[in-house]
Amino acid sequence: MALSGIQIFKYLPKTNCGKCKFPTCLAFAMKLAAKQASLDDCPDASNEAKEILGAASEPPIRLIKIGTGEDLYKVGEEAVMFRHEKTFYNPCGFSRMIKDTDSTDNIKLIISNLNDFVYERVGQHLKVDIIYIKNESGDKDKFVNTVKLVQAGIKRPLILDSSNIDNLKAALDICADKKPLIYAANEDNYETMTALAKEKGCSLVVTSIQGGLEALSVLTEKITGLGFKDIVLDPASKSLSSLVQELTQIRRAAIKKSFKPLGFPVIIFSGRYSDGDRLLEANISAIGVSKYASIIVMNDTSREIMIPLFAMRQNIYTDPQKPMQVEEKIYKIGEANEDSPVLITTNFSLTYFIVAGEVENSKVPSWLVVANVEGLSVLTAWAAGKFTPEKITKLVKESGIESMVKHRKLIIPGYVAVLSGGIESKLPDWKIQVGPREASGIINFLKNYAA
Repeated sequence: MALSGIQIFKYLPKTNCGKCKFPTCLAFAMKLAAKQASLDDCPDASNEAKEILGAASEPPIRLIKIGTGEDLYKVGEEAVMFRHEKTFYNPCGFSRMIKDTDSTDNIKLIISNLNDFVYERVGQHLKVDIIYIKNESGDKDKFVNTVKLVQAGIKRPLILDSSNIDNLKAALDICADKKPLIYAANEDNYETMTALAKEKGCSLVVTSIQGGLEALSVLTEKITGLGFKDIVLDPASKSLSSLVQELTQIRRAAIKKSFKPLGFPVIIFSGRYSDGDRLLEANISAIGVSKYASIIVMNDTSREIMIPLFAMRQNIYTDPQKPMQVEEKIYKIGEANEDSPVLITTNFSLTYFIVAGEVENSKVPSWLVVANVEGLSVLTAWAAGKFTPEKITKLVKESGIESMVKHRKLIIPGYVAVLSGGIESKLPDWKIQVGPREASGIINFLKNYAA
């Protein structure tokens, strides 16, 4: 049962030392009770406190790791129902299904496409995260050979799926050191599958043959009773509507009720409900992103399907309290020289990448000066008093741009044209030019500027 902040406070040192980065032990206790801090943040916690409060301070959804080293992928460890309450931490992983009944040439083509497809958006490099290998044939040799082929062709975490325990063992003999996720334990085989997962140090998917969350929670209790907790849930919902309901119920039970038997990440298979319709599969995957799926297994991960899903996931899993930012500095775009135009903008990632992209597309070599306004867009920063003539003047003088160009012309965003007079009064040697209001106008603006 979850402890209240006052109950947790009784076990803390009560020194108010601030080492946990909270002003008082009571404030820290309240954060622990809300699952918004870790007991590890208190270096003076006694062994008794660690023993008693350890479970109370655990995140309601267990952290699960798939893979190792650079290929490690984390899911779970979420603490809130809605991102505005705090944030979501570990983005759901997109997984590509590969069946051992596929031809070797087709598998190689899938692997080649996955290796070639890395999508950059606002400074992040996005790709399909996990490879799912299904023993569709039921044949041990085909399964093992497919695992070998995938391992040789691509470096990604793996999920191994076989209803035959001997086939799984044979596959794990060649890749257990990569710590794949194993699919799946059920009422009939959970003891054997749990023993295998323990032996190999892998995480385990749990699904119920009987169906329903009650049966699933009974099964996870049996498995955790065997001393194993690295579990991923497959609710195996019977329809798309029940999938949405059960994903929400699992999350609510874990977060709001601290119901341990459902306090695990969830895997879904969007192809189960799409009947071969690739656009419907994409829409189901989008539902999974927004409704708490931790791993989404897909049959189609082509570029046109994945790019919108990447953008959606990135938006949902960005901390709403910490805007994405780029470094304050001068960015050289193209072969910029002493005659090249100088533009200024803010360090909100989306603003920077859109502006930089339009400047690059103009084919006019330019200097882009980026101001640190704590990750705000141009208009928001101006309204908040962070993008001001004083700020711009200081940046121009301290950035070194004056030594990089022989002209004295600065292009400011059109939406803050009102700043031009104030900047000119503080930078009398510079001519302030008002650029376009929208980034889409940058190309024509710079081409005319260069002409």
